[in-house]
Amino acid sequence: MKILITGGAGFIGSNFIFYMRETHPDYELVCLDKLTYAGNLETLAAVMDKPKFTFIRADIAGRDAIYGIFETEKPDVVVNFAAESHVDRSIENPSIFLQTNVLGTQVLLDACRRYGVRRYHQVSTDEVYGDLPLDRPDLFFTEQTPLHTSSPYSASKASADLLCNAYQRTYGVPITISRCSNNYGPYQFPEKLIPLMIANALADKPLPVYGEGLNVRDWLYVEDHCAAIDLILEKGKAGQVYNIGGRNEMKNIDIVKLICKALDKPESLITYVTDRKGHDMRYAIDPAFIHRELGWLPETKFADGIQKTIRWYLDNKSWWEKIVSGEYQNYYERMYGNR
Repeated sequence: MKILITGGAGFIGSNFIFYMRETHPDYELVCLDKLTYAGNLETLAAVMDKPKFTFIRADIAGRDAIYGIFETEKPDVVVNFAAESHVDRSIENPSIFLQTNVLGTQVLLDACRRYGVRRYHQVSTDEVYGDLPLDRPDLFFTEQTPLHTSSPYSASKASADLLCNAYQRTYGVPITISRCSNNYGPYQFPEKLIPLMIANALADKPLPVYGEGLNVRDWLYVEDHCAAIDLILEKGKAGQVYNIGGRNEMKNIDIVKLICKALDKPESLITYVTDRKGHDMRYAIDPAFIHRELGWLPETKFADGIQKTIRWYLDNKSWWEKIVSGEYQNYYERMYGNR
C-alpha cells in the first residue's frame, strides 16, 4: 500500500504520518507539502531519511507538478490534509483559501480520476456546519446536518466537500470525507488556541481571548483523529461522510484558565480582545455514526490529553520557539538548498 499524504508537514498530517508508520510499518508513505508558514519540515526530521518514506515539496494547486507526482509515485490512496485552516487569516485574505482548499482539491481529484486510486480521503472540518446555540446543549452536528458556513475558511472547506461528492457521482472517484472537531496535541502551529496560550503563558505575555471567551468547542486529541482516518481508509464506505468528535465540549475561557493553572501562571495574564467577525458560538459533533459503522470512539480523555500536550510543549521548546521567531522557515533551505 502506498499512501500520498498532502499537507504532511503540518500539525495533523505529520501526526498521521507518525501514527501510520507505527501501526502500518509496511506501508509506503509519500508526504507532499508546499511548506507555507504552517508547514514545518523540522517536524518530520525523525522520519526524513527512513525507508518507505518520501518527502516532496509541491503545491496541490499546481496541476503539472501533481500529475507528475501521481505518474511517478502511483499512490493507491490519497489523504488530503493540505489546507489553509486559520479562520482569522481567511477573514483577512480569502483568496488563498479558495486557491488551496477548493482549486487544490479539484487538482487532486482530477489526478485521482486520471491515474486511478483505491480511495481519495478528504479531511474536512465541523465548521462547515456553522454553529449551534449555547442554550441548546441537546443539539449536535450529525452527518445529516445541512452545511451552513460562517467564514471564508469554512466556505472553502464546504466547497471542497461538495466537489468530492460531485466527483464521486459524476466520475466514480472513490471518495470519503471526515469532518472533525478541534484537534489538539503535539506539533500544533502556535497561532491556534492551546499552543498559543501555552507559549504566551510561559513567556508571561498576555493571553488574548476573544469576546468573553464563552465560545464552546469540542476537543479531539490528534492521535484519536488519526486512528479514525486509518479506520475509514480500511473499512469506510466510498461516498460516505464520517463525523469525528472528541465528546469533550469546553468554553475557550475554561481552556485558558486550565493552562494557567497547569503552568502556575496568574489568570491576570488573560486579556479580553474584540471578538472575531462572525464568530461561531458552539461546535459539537455526535460521533455515533462512525462508532456504529466502524467501531471508533475517542480514547483520550481531555484531562489526560491536555496534560500530555502541555508536557510536550514544555519538553520541545526549541520546536515552537523557532516558529515564534520565524527561524524555522529557513530550515528547508539549510537542509536541502544545496542538494
